[in-house]
Amino acid sequence: MTEAKAILKEIKAKNYKPVYLLHGEESFFIDTISDYIQKNVLEEHERDFNQTILYGKETDAGQIMAAAKRFPMMSERQVVIVKEAQNLGKELEKLESYFANPMESTLLVICYKYKKVDKRKKVVKLAKKIGVLFESKKLYENQVGGFIERTMKSKGYTIDQKATYMLVEFLGTDLAKINNELQKLQLILPKGSTITPKEIEENIGISKDFNVFELNKALGERNVRKCFTICNYFAANPKQHPIIPIIALLYNYFSKVLLYHGLPSKSEDAVAKALKVNRFFVKDYVQAAKYYPMRKVSGIIASIKNADLKVKGVGASPFAQQDILKSLLVEILS
Repeated sequence: MTEAKAILKEIKAKNYKPVYLLHGEESFFIDTISDYIQKNVLEEHERDFNQTILYGKETDAGQIMAAAKRFPMMSERQVVIVKEAQNLGKELEKLESYFANPMESTLLVICYKYKKVDKRKKVVKLAKKIGVLFESKKLYENQVGGFIERTMKSKGYTIDQKATYMLVEFLGTDLAKINNELQKLQLILPKGSTITPKEIEENIGISKDFNVFELNKALGERNVRKCFTICNYFAANPKQHPIIPIIALLYNYFSKVLLYHGLPSKSEDAVAKALKVNRFFVKDYVQAAKYYPMRKVSGIIASIKNADLKVKGVGASPFAQQDILKSLLVEILS
């Protein structure tokens, strides 16, 4: 995130490079940089003749170089963006000759998404030498909350910890999806608003009372009644709460409880770092560990794996999916 911001800062200051090779598993930062270049480097009246968009499946190195070597028309520079460049295959390596002698009046942007380029290749080394080589890395789950908080703060909003956790739980670590929902909130709510679980429930459709975060919390407190109330809600709303993600999140939760048991240091900072969670949630794992000793947690994880197999149809199971979850909760709480 920091590197992406630094690149954007340079672009906004008009400190342009002839080549931008943007690659990596997280498409969001690649799109953010390339979209900014596409919308802002040239004035609107300059784009018809000086901005070219190509796609990896439909182009080759020859076409890319031909576009990049053109001189701008009635403009200081031109922009050539190659989207979905991961589909270029070995054509990417053929850009080596252009990277060795690029046009200073061209911004060539290569968007190589969902995977990394081979940094040992000469073409990649040249891109780094004469331009920008940026790897867009996937964020860990514990980093996504910070991304949400910083994004909303930059737009003039604040968001509380539970609301943040609800978004991460519901949307995972897909930053594009998360950003879309954050933009929706910005359209609906006035600047200066504090976003709480109530706003998330009303505007995004995630229940503030019946979600996996609340189920994990109820399990950690051994609140049997609340656990089965949430479970019944999930069973009544299977489309909004499919069982496979629920089981995956239960596995993630109890894996962290197990990891907590094995930590040599139980300080708040050490636990937050090892479990990759916000310090705000450390107390929940401390409490859960009191109710579930290490041996019990090991058995719970085995039960979760068994439930996952049943849901996926491995072995004959007479239970409906909602009954598999109820049965799993009984095993966990017994």
